Amino acid sequence: RIRPDTVHALDNLARSHGATRFMVLHAALAVLLGRLGSTDDIIIGTPIAGRGDAALDDLVGMFVGTLVLRTRIDPGTGFAEFLEQVRDTDLAAFGHADVPFEEVVDAVDPVRSQAHAPLFQVSLSLQNQGTGTLELPGLTVEPLDPGIDVAKVDLEFTVRDGDDESLAGSLTYATDLFDEDTAATLAERWTRLLGAIAS
Repeated sequence: RIRPDTVHALDNLARSHGATRFMVLHAALAVLLGRLGSTDDIIIGTPIAGRGDAALDDLVGMFVGTLVLRTRIDPGTGFAEFLEQVRDTDLAAFGHADVPFEEVVDAVDPVRSQAHAPLFQVSLSLQNQGTGTLELPGLTVEPLDPGIDVAKVDLEFTVRDGDDESLAGSLTYATDLFDEDTAATLAERWTRLLGAIAS
C-alpha cells in the first residue's frame, strides 16, 4: 500500500516535471531494479490499450498490446533528471504503441528460450481505470476475479487506485525463481523508495 500523502507528493513531482504517475512509478522501479541487479540497463514491459486501429471500433472485447520500456541509469543523475529521461523514453514508446509486439521481437531478434520472455522479465501495470458494472436491459455485467495468479514474466508489479486516495500494489512472481519472503522484500523496498522520493 502506498499512503495517500505519498501518492499526492509523487503526483506533484510528476506534474512539476511534465510526467505522469506511471512515469514516476516506472522510474522508481527502474532505480530499484538497477540497484538490486547492479546494472545500468533496465527493461520493463507494460500493457497498453490496443484499440488504436479503427477496424477494432465495432468489436467487443479487450485488446491489449505490450510496450517495452528500456532505460539507462547513470548513478550520478538525480531522480528529477532521471524522471525526465524516463518521461522521454515512455513518450517515445507510447508514440509507437501501434507496432505489434511480435514485430518488435522479430526486429530485435533476441536469443529465444522457453525459460523467459523474449525482451523483458519484469512488468509494471498501472490500473487507474475504475471497475464497475454495466447495466443493460435485463442484464448486469460486472468483472469477475477468478482468483488465479499466474506470473507471465518473472516479476509483475501491478498498482491500482485504493479506496482512500492511496495506491494498492501487488507483486506476482515466478515461484521457481523467487520465494515469498524475497518477493515481499522487493515490494517493501519499492514502497520505501517511493516514500523517499516523495519526501
